[in-house]
Amino acid sequence: MELSCKNEYALLALIELAVHYASGEPLQIRQISAQQQIPDRYLEQLLATLRRCGLVRSQRGAKGGYVLAREPRKITLLEVMSCLDGSDAQPMEKNAVPKTVEGTVILEIWQEAYEAANAVLHRYTLQDLCDKRDARRQLDIMYYI
Repeated sequence: MELSCKNEYALLALIELAVHYASGEPLQIRQISAQQQIPDRYLEQLLATLRRCGLVRSQRGAKGGYVLAREPRKITLLEVMSCLDGSDAQPMEKNAVPKTVEGTVILEIWQEAYEAANAVLHRYTLQDLCDKRDARRQLDIMYYI
């Protein structure tokens, strides 16, 4: 399983929105883009997808931008991945019937890996990412003292 550029950029943008969630102030695409080094046009497409899935809301106007639709602790990473990759993202087709015993074994292992990955992604939220980031920053500060 690989973390795609699309998924990474979306998570970076969502972390930025999660950090500013408490203030209630929307962030503009250019602010998120500058802070996380994400190309503006690509970020615009990602945020539109996340908005359609109900993970972010957009506000129009001079002080408009994007905000999380729910608290960071209520948005799981699995929701984000399902939104971006489609909720049906399965390791192999559901109706695929392996032709050999070896194929059956491979399918079973891939299904197990898929379910394990989903369990991990379901367990973590955007708030967990922010907390881990803050803890890592604290470790970096302590290292340099």
